[in-house]
Amino acid sequence: QVIKCKAAVLWEANKPFSIEEVEVAPPKEHEVRIKIMATGICRSDDHVVTGALVMPFPIILGHEAAGVVESVGQGVTSVKPGDKVIPLFVPQCGECKSCLSTKGNLCSKTDLGTSAGLMPDGTTRFTCKGKAVHHFLGTSTFTEYTVVHESAVAKIDSAAPLEKVCLIGCGFSTGYGAALQTAKVEPGSTCAVFGLGGVGLSVVIGCKVAGASRIIAVDINSDKFAKAKELGATDCINPKDFNKPIHEVLMEMTGQGVDYSFEVIGRTDTMTAALACCQFNYGVSVIVGVPPAAQKITFDPMLLFTGRSWKGSVFGGWKSKDAVPTLVADYMKKKFVLDPLITHTLPWTKINEGFDLLRTGK
Repeated sequence: QVIKCKAAVLWEANKPFSIEEVEVAPPKEHEVRIKIMATGICRSDDHVVTGALVMPFPIILGHEAAGVVESVGQGVTSVKPGDKVIPLFVPQCGECKSCLSTKGNLCSKTDLGTSAGLMPDGTTRFTCKGKAVHHFLGTSTFTEYTVVHESAVAKIDSAAPLEKVCLIGCGFSTGYGAALQTAKVEPGSTCAVFGLGGVGLSVVIGCKVAGASRIIAVDINSDKFAKAKELGATDCINPKDFNKPIHEVLMEMTGQGVDYSFEVIGRTDTMTAALACCQFNYGVSVIVGVPPAAQKITFDPMLLFTGRSWKGSVFGGWKSKDAVPTLVADYMKKKFVLDPLITHTLPWTKINEGFDLLRTGK
């Protein structure tokens, strides 16, 4: 059966979302149709609105959510109707090179980088006003119902509160994993985190869980500092308070630079600052924020020649289908908190107000 429901459709860049009635086709073979119960707003969605992340229009954005399986297509074995699930914007097909490698997690079935905005078979499940509407990262969660491929959904604990664990679908896992999986922060180490949005704060949580002895939080919005300290930051600094480059400030604070730095903004200038502030010989800097389209970085190669490592991390380096149920279980065991990452809860018809709050740093 085709389901008619409400969705937030983005018809073109730099325009508000419009709440429309859409038709959601039934799941095809190896596909799952999900009733979305809660979705988070992530800066990556806003990057599509502004054009920093290039995607085709019209499109239904959203990729950080939790819901309940409504129906499944032929051949689906990992979930059944009624299961609580989290959609995965990085799928895990289990067959490609990255999935088969112990070192990788960026499944080749992801739409990240191809920007096709379609299901793996090259078609869409959404129609609005007679027009085909594109999917976003194989998830599209700004809708009451969505369709995902079986490789892009994880079954989770039926007791999990969906309005909290939806964050494990992107923001929390991305930051937490950047510290634990990608950087592999060690006990007693020193870390710097650039950007204290939901993902940056999740990096702070990860560094603390890993046993870092010093966690320096960096943001140009000092309103973020109280929460960063609550979650484990030992120092908070605002680059606007200094008349010298921030990497020099960090070098002075730490003697030789930090062991691990994380850029969680998506700006090229902060990416190079994060690299420059880590220890010259064995410092590791991780790019977590989505880089802006069509921008290049110029930096002194001596920064790397002396031994620093520069890494990227998508979805915190986790193999999604394996890790998400485990992360939900860890949350249920109170291994980490999610509540402080949630600042506002809105009915989803107020999605445009939600994006305004994101853009003003609230």
